[in-house]
Amino acid sequence: MQSYVNEIRLISLFLKTINTTDLILNTFKSKLKKYTVAFYNIENLFDIYNDKVTRDNDLLPNATRRWTVKRYQNKIRKLSFAISNIGKEETDMPPAIIGLAEVENEAVLNDLVSFTHLEDYNYKFIHYDSPDERGIDVALLYNEDVFKVAYSKTYALTLIDAMGVQDFTRDILLVSGLLDGLELHLIVNHWPSRRLGGESSEYKRIIAASKVEEIITELKEKDPNAKVVVMGDFNDDPSSKSINQLVGSHNLYNPMDTLLDLDRGTTVHNEAWNLFDQFLITPNFFERKKNALRFYKANIFDPEFLKQHEGRYEGNPFRTYVGKKYLGGYSDHFPIYMTLSKK
Repeated sequence: MQSYVNEIRLISLFLKTINTTDLILNTFKSKLKKYTVAFYNIENLFDIYNDKVTRDNDLLPNATRRWTVKRYQNKIRKLSFAISNIGKEETDMPPAIIGLAEVENEAVLNDLVSFTHLEDYNYKFIHYDSPDERGIDVALLYNEDVFKVAYSKTYALTLIDAMGVQDFTRDILLVSGLLDGLELHLIVNHWPSRRLGGESSEYKRIIAASKVEEIITELKEKDPNAKVVVMGDFNDDPSSKSINQLVGSHNLYNPMDTLLDLDRGTTVHNEAWNLFDQFLITPNFFERKKNALRFYKANIFDPEFLKQHEGRYEGNPFRTYVGKKYLGGYSDHFPIYMTLSKK
């Protein structure tokens, strides 16, 4: 009970901060339009029904984790609140675009965009089922009032292990459209995990990086000045080989590069912070042109209400489960966001 009271208190303090900031921003309005692009690994957003094709047996009402309707609705409520506040301090609005990882299906996305904190915004989504063995996919939410989708496509990764066995993982999602009338290409990723070890699985993420390189090359062949945002949970840090390879291939800029330190990141493993969640952007976001989308800032969204607020893991992301133990939090990752401006 005390934990719940503490969470409510933290949310109340956060909302007061947002309201104060809104007043300041409204006082000093400029001609600059700003839009938030976000990414969030939402830690196993599964419904309560058994999918016989995928391995979702631990997230069912009668499983050891006891994934009930009440727990599912609590997660939807919390995620919708968190998403509605990402970048709000900069733009006075929920994100225009949100890339998501660890989504089970369209049903959970419908529940998410229909919930209280998001229902007043015209959110639509792009989602494709991927061959991932756990049944988790990437997806893209977008406010249709400001972003118009023109095209979407998925790209599969072919991963063969040392025994010649194929590893089925998440597809990479490309969505192209117009943000406030200006063309934008978004590539959403959730690269292969480090579950079997960082070094032994590194080759898989390098293959994923190469696939993203190919996608960007395709886009540039059609339009040499294509503005591309690569986002995702890369399961690698900014200094990792796969990220450096991708950045170097198209002279991309990584605005997250300086955000990782001993006390801050987007997820924690073995009591050490990682910055697996990142944006990579083409350099033309820095062009000084009128009526153009420009990079403004990027950051980790880690307010106090998203953090574990007591015990050994105080300050870590307030997650839904630790192993089989239900905590009732948001996710084991913090979201990230980037502000784009248009003048």
